[in-house]
Amino acid sequence: MTTAHSARLEVLTRAPTGAAKAHPLLFIHGAFTGAWCWQEHFLPFFANAGYAAYALSLSGHGNSRGHEKLDSLSISDYVADVAEVALQLAQPPVLIGHSMGGFVVQKYLEQHAAAAAVLMCSVPPQGLATAALGMMMAKPGLMVELNRLMGGGVVALEALREALFAQDVSNDDLSRYYRWSQPESHRAIWDMTLFSLPRPSLMAQTPMLVLGAEYDHLIPRSLVEMTARSYGVEAEIFAGLGHGLMLEKDWRQVAQRVLDWLGDLP
Repeated sequence: MTTAHSARLEVLTRAPTGAAKAHPLLFIHGAFTGAWCWQEHFLPFFANAGYAAYALSLSGHGNSRGHEKLDSLSISDYVADVAEVALQLAQPPVLIGHSMGGFVVQKYLEQHAAAAAVLMCSVPPQGLATAALGMMMAKPGLMVELNRLMGGGVVALEALREALFAQDVSNDDLSRYYRWSQPESHRAIWDMTLFSLPRPSLMAQTPMLVLGAEYDHLIPRSLVEMTARSYGVEAEIFAGLGHGLMLEKDWRQVAQRVLDWLGDLP
């Protein structure tokens, strides 16, 4: 595993085993996290399958630039980060975005081409309002904790477990993920709620895989299916998993499905 910096954008890189596949993979994380969420399982898995695998920490996240102005960063700034890294790759990448990262991928496709796109528990093109209302009704305590985290406050460790996991996760792992979690840009949250929603009619025709989780409290199944309908594809929902698909105990089911789908592309 290597860490590169593109003008102080952190990019975790895993070189492929053997001959590289035609298109590299570029992973985009969700809110409150960074490139670290991909490095434990997904980067080595796909590198071992022959893909050059890259995970970007968006501005203000991980070890990337911009922490001092996090709250002013917009979804457009995050899209620009993805474009900056994609331009440096040998071929147009397959974009794999989780949660907010899936929203960023949708906005990216309004202006840029990609070899393919995978949306994992993604914020739908209709925005966050429905998800926020549903969480307020069903999980008000979790809503309070996430708002506290967004502002840089201390949250209960169990809130992270509830937000990301449906399967068992050790206290050591959970504590580690908690240490690496961080605040999110208020401006980016508002962009995803109202001010910068994706426009599917403007997007390039790109092969797309839309994935969700049965026990996702943040982006429930109904919203994953809404996203899939918006792009004319079928949603695929993983039974028994929560929002943090790449960190769940059965993460390999998700990674294998993405790998099989990539192998079926023309």
